[in-house]
Amino acid sequence: MARKCSAERAELQAGGFARAKKNVTIQYQGRERSEQNLLDLIRADAIARGAVDAEIMNVDVYIKPEEQKVFYVINKEINGEIAF
Repeated sequence: MARKCSAERAELQAGGFARAKKNVTIQYQGRERSEQNLLDLIRADAIARGAVDAEIMNVDVYIKPEEQKVFYVINKEINGEIAF
């Protein structure tokens, strides 16, 4: 029984920020985009460029609000950009 209690305490301690639900919003000069909105737009753009959804393993995102663009690289092969 002691093991179960110890495991439960360890799980609770591992909680906090690591397990918290997160919401990221980028704001710049009166415009704002949520993280999920940007990821949805990137996914749609990448699929339109020929990416296969099931094969997407890595997405790098570079947000440049001063240029009003979001650049992305999928699987280190597919480069693209969307409007911020």
